[in-house]
Amino acid sequence: MTEVNYKNVLVAEDSSVIQNLLKKILLFENCKITSAKDGQSVLDKYEKDDYDLIIMDFNLPVMSGLEATRKIRSIKNKKGKVPIIGISGNAKNLPESTFFEAGVNEYMQKPLDYDKLIELVKKYTASAE
Repeated sequence: MTEVNYKNVLVAEDSSVIQNLLKKILLFENCKITSAKDGQSVLDKYEKDDYDLIIMDFNLPVMSGLEATRKIRSIKNKKGKVPIIGISGNAKNLPESTFFEAGVNEYMQKPLDYDKLIELVKKYTASAE
């Protein structure tokens, strides 16, 4: 019997529907999912555990996903370099460059292309295998 090497993924999304859909899809990719519904919860969970990838919605309550991304990127060690895939439904009509300047590795507009998301998850978690 082979041992499955799970990838630890933090999903920051305030919509329960999208969160559950992401969980179901990512389970097929051997991902262990931790969920956060607001930006402050993202940081709290991030401090307590190591993640191979973060999927970050930008429109989060309490603290935006953009601000949470900036705070993660301000960490000046390996932990601050975790890959982040940013997602947004409207992103307040900000230019895409805003997301990359905050520190995301990739950006996806909602509605999500789940095939593309899986491709990105594989890309950024390949070293976690």
